[in-house]
Amino acid sequence: MKGGNGPECRIAGFLLLEAVVLAYAGDAVLTNHFLVELHKGGEAEAQHLGTEYGFSGVRKLPFAEDLYHFYHDDIAKTRRKRSVHHVHHLAKDLRVKKVLQQEGFGRKKRGYRDINEIEINMNDPLFTKQWYLINTGQADGTPGLDLNVAEAWELGYTGKGVTIAIMDDGIDYLHPDLASNYNAEASYDFSSNDPYPYPRYTDDWFNSHGTRCAGEVSAAANNNICGVGVAYNSKVAGIRMLDQPFMTDIIEASSISHMPQIIDIYSASWGPTDDGKTVDGPRELTLQAMADGVNKGRGGKGSIYVWASGDGGSYDDCNCDGYASSMWTISINSAINDGRTALYDESCSSTLASTFSNGRKRNPEAGVATTDLYGNCTLRHSGTSAAAPEAAGVFALALEANPELSWRDMQHLTVLTSKRNQLHDEVHKWRRNGVGLEFNHLFGYGVLDAGAMVKMAKEWKMVPERFHCVGGSIQEMQKIPSNGKLVLTLQTDACEGKENFVRYLEHVQAVITVNATRRGDLNINMTSPMGTKSILLSRRPRDDDSKVGFDKWPFMTTHTWGEDPRGTWVLEVGFVGSIPEKGVLKEWTLMLHGTQSAPYIDQIVGDYKSKLAMSKKEELEEELDEAVERSLKSILSKN
Repeated sequence: MKGGNGPECRIAGFLLLEAVVLAYAGDAVLTNHFLVELHKGGEAEAQHLGTEYGFSGVRKLPFAEDLYHFYHDDIAKTRRKRSVHHVHHLAKDLRVKKVLQQEGFGRKKRGYRDINEIEINMNDPLFTKQWYLINTGQADGTPGLDLNVAEAWELGYTGKGVTIAIMDDGIDYLHPDLASNYNAEASYDFSSNDPYPYPRYTDDWFNSHGTRCAGEVSAAANNNICGVGVAYNSKVAGIRMLDQPFMTDIIEASSISHMPQIIDIYSASWGPTDDGKTVDGPRELTLQAMADGVNKGRGGKGSIYVWASGDGGSYDDCNCDGYASSMWTISINSAINDGRTALYDESCSSTLASTFSNGRKRNPEAGVATTDLYGNCTLRHSGTSAAAPEAAGVFALALEANPELSWRDMQHLTVLTSKRNQLHDEVHKWRRNGVGLEFNHLFGYGVLDAGAMVKMAKEWKMVPERFHCVGGSIQEMQKIPSNGKLVLTLQTDACEGKENFVRYLEHVQAVITVNATRRGDLNINMTSPMGTKSILLSRRPRDDDSKVGFDKWPFMTTHTWGEDPRGTWVLEVGFVGSIPEKGVLKEWTLMLHGTQSAPYIDQIVGDYKSKLAMSKKEELEEELDEAVERSLKSILSKN
């Protein structure tokens, strides 16, 4: 099947692979939100129905035909019994095909941490304290370890013409450092169902999360207020959707699909609870909305979704988060100002790159400086919450340099231009994959480099069409030994000779069904034919599950990017822990996603043809042949 630049949402099987099978404990929590599908009639008919049955509001879902969001202010926001009265009368109407009351589930903001209680002088601009923009060693940091935005700015790229949406608890759009860059047209409050996503007041300023993220991206420059956004001439939109007792599928889907022809980049610093024992991800409507976004957003070039990888630290694994581990999102981890990992950083094979959060030392200036509620500034923003908006800002610079970039182009640029710099982790060492790309299990392909990205983006040619192949599947029950490992192999030709042949990898998914007496002690590794080992699942010491396990869960890796998938893949499943455990693997299906022709080959050939024109042809013909032969590896290597 074809996908990527083609309509991925047609590939029902792959949509299903991104889904989450969730076991609910006890009675479900129900909300005042309803999904209503009509037989026909359109939006006018839906509005008429809503009024007729006393609903407070009706909104069409932009990613699907005949699906509407009905909400009612008179119904308690959380109920243990379904609203029989409303559902019964709606369902009996001949114009209605289906009514589904939305269940509530938990979503938590990431990285909401105080570094230090300090007194901030609001009259003193914070730019010199924004070490992640230009690191001169301030706040005990490592000089040169930053996003290299100065180079991008000097080239004239500041995010102009790009809109970034902050999906969060609202933003203070009256803030003097945000007001001039606020995009009211692209903003909405899905918690209160109005176009004014202003944060709800609390005494502890808990709802400052979105405002802080917005400032990192789009705080205005040279106005003597707070600091400077990574893309300080970009527009920022507020999508308020977090500040409510429970999240619903319909609100997540509506948020992620809001104004996809105006919003270019969606930044999300939230997800399932980072408690080290949750396995969760997007539900059906959100998956449908996300697939619709990468296929149709930005005029068909695809919406760009940036996700914080998670703050569960060594107790968690971000491959258990179906948002961060999705192929359709760019998952961003964080480093601190001396290049080490933050203590809350989660590691996983789906992380693509990293930016920065706060320092480990109790230096009052080691946090992320940004805007805060009610016109204030802060030095206390932190966590992977801080990392994701920084990445969104860098991507905005790249989009200004080349507005034609697709969602996949942005991922390729991230892989090619991110750098190891001075990032280091005591546990996970830097390695190279089969085509020479350097990666780290925690940092992905390294820290984003804004200067390198805009320069490459300016001359970028769209990557080839994307294809999907089922590389093979083992579905016989396999016992996992208490001591040692279960080792399985799959031989694949990557659908060679067929329409959906995958020769150069982008994403790889291992769809796994497994049960164990203690899920948290499971360790899963997968090795590619070119010898690259991906850690698909690390030990999660707080996960005591013995019933649910993983049911067709799509563990994803980006570490084999650019490799040839043909050959033998090896899966290793074992237990890591002091007490012997038992387990059974019921399925391993290998999903391959990538291209048939080598990305970047036209650029390589073009460069060498230019040399041919300027030099002696006979001296360079052999060099050209060799360059074409090793084209992919040449451009991917970053020595």
